[in-house]
Order: sequence, then C-alpha cells, then structure tokens
Amino acid sequence: MKSKFDFNDILIQPATTSKISSRSEVNPYVNGYLPLITAPMDTVVDTNNIDLYSSLKINVCLPRGEYYVDNNVFISYSLDDFIFLYEEKLLNNSGSYLIDIANGHMEKLLTHVRLCKEKYPNIRLMVGNVANPETYVELSNAGADLVRCGIGNGNACSTTLQTGVGYPMASLIQECYDASCLLDNPAKIVADGGMKSYSDVIKALALGADYVMVGSIFNKAIESCGDNYLFGKIKVSQEFAELAYRYKLPVYKKFRGMSTKEVQKKWGKVKLTTSEGVIRYRKVEYPLKKWVNNFEDYLRSAMSYTDSKTLNEFIGNVSINKITNNAFNRFNK
Repeated sequence: MKSKFDFNDILIQPATTSKISSRSEVNPYVNGYLPLITAPMDTVVDTNNIDLYSSLKINVCLPRGEYYVDNNVFISYSLDDFIFLYEEKLLNNSGSYLIDIANGHMEKLLTHVRLCKEKYPNIRLMVGNVANPETYVELSNAGADLVRCGIGNGNACSTTLQTGVGYPMASLIQECYDASCLLDNPAKIVADGGMKSYSDVIKALALGADYVMVGSIFNKAIESCGDNYLFGKIKVSQEFAELAYRYKLPVYKKFRGMSTKEVQKKWGKVKLTTSEGVIRYRKVEYPLKKWVNNFEDYLRSAMSYTDSKTLNEFIGNVSINKITNNAFNRFNK
C-alpha cells in the first residue's frame, strides 16, 4: 500500500533559473478568469452576489435552486433532476451544468453522462465528486467536461470523518493529472474541498488541477451570502453587516454543508438522511476583493519562481518536493 500525501506534505520547487523578471509578465488567467470556481453552497454564492464574483474574474457555480441566464455560469442539479431535464429536452445546448452528486462513483452517473453528451454535445458538463483517479478516467471517457475531485475534505463536510471514505487531496489531484495525460479528451480537474490558505490553492494548481473550487474561504468574505450575526449572536441584514464590518465590529457568517438536514429541508425532502455536513459560525476576515487581489499576487509570484508565464506552463508541470513535519513547522509561522 503506497502512502498518499496532502498539501502540508509538499512544497513547490523553484526553477533552476527563471527568465521572468517581474510578476507583471505572468498571466494567471484562463479565458479571462482566474482558475477559481465558487463552491455551489448557499452560504457562499447566490444571484444577489454573483455579479461581484464575476467582476473579480471568478467562475461561478450556483447552488441547487438558484438560476441565472448566462451560459458561463454553472447551474446545479441533482442527478435525477438533471436526467429529467435532458430526457425532456429542456437543457440549453450552450449552457453550463453541474450534476451535483456526493458519490460520483455511481454507474448510473456514468451512464447518463454518456447519454446526455450524445444528445447535448455542446453543453459544458461538470460532475462529481470523486475520490478515485480511475473514476476520473471513466467520467472523462463518458464525456464529462469537468470532474470535481475530492470527498470529505471540505470544511463543512464530515463524510471522511464519519465513513472513513476519502483520498488525500494532493495525491488525488496529482494522480488524476497523470491519468489525464494519457487520455485523448481528458476532463478538466476541479480540486474541490478543504482549501485553507492561498498556498493550498496554488499547490492544487501546481499538482495538476485546472480549477480550484472554493467555499470556506469565500464564506469568510463580508459579501458572501451566509446569514450575518453581529457579535456572533444578533442576526442582521447584509447591508447592516457590511456597515458594521466597515466600523470594525465583529461580524460572523453562517457556514453549512449542503448535505445538512437544514439544506435537505430547504430542498423539500420529506425523508431526511443522516447528515454528512456541519454548520458553523465563522468570523468575517476580509472583503472578497482583498482576498482575490492577494491570491492573484501570490499566484503570479509562484508562477514567476517556477518560470511559468502561463497557467498551462504551471499546472502539473512544476517540481514538487515532499517534506517532513519538522520542515513544515519551520515555515508555518
């Protein structure tokens, strides 16, 4: 049994020499957007703040029940709802869709991805989540355009804690990337779950993720759509929360996993299943624009260290070194 690793176990190695003399020479965008996608969580993004994410060049994936007329915005559906839509020919052939399923290893998913892409070859279809590189390959071959990789790592997800099912994220990304290099039409790799810092996101890209799906980090921005609580106790409106935050008063955001019983009730489920999600209240730490500007600068810096002027040169193409706990503790200030 080969041991797997995660983000704290690795560092990105600089190139021997870099021809890049300024971060301004680096392009951290793909088709005009940063390699980030909002997690489809109702305490992160909705139609009220979607324009802010888009203006900051972040790809948007809306949670189930939210709709927006824009072919570049991913609209989320359960597997059964999505099957109904494509069988009834109700999908937009130029649209972007997420089949939002916790267990992306189901044969039923593979079958319907294949059938859907036969009927709607031009839609952009994201599926998952998966925690097995071989499943990533199967979904790629079935026609998925993007595959969400990661189970149980999310900051509002308790699947791995409760079931023991999972795969260390860093190893999963690298192994999916290695597999993608052998495919004729590989799906884009979306690293989804558990990003705690700028460096986690950047390491995910270095290992081979085309995009990183972000939830917890965005929830801690004052503009996220989580309910607001002044001093962690008094529920207030978004407008009041933003005003309070400007005056440096402590504002907290509700953050919840999308498998919690609260969300199941919101979706109208009569029979509630055991939750594999958690609910937390987290202090607001920054405006979204500030976090995004910092991320772009740090990503540009990492790319310049590795002599990568474009994301195509950076993603999956830089050297990674595994480190000891003592090495991690040395710089983890």
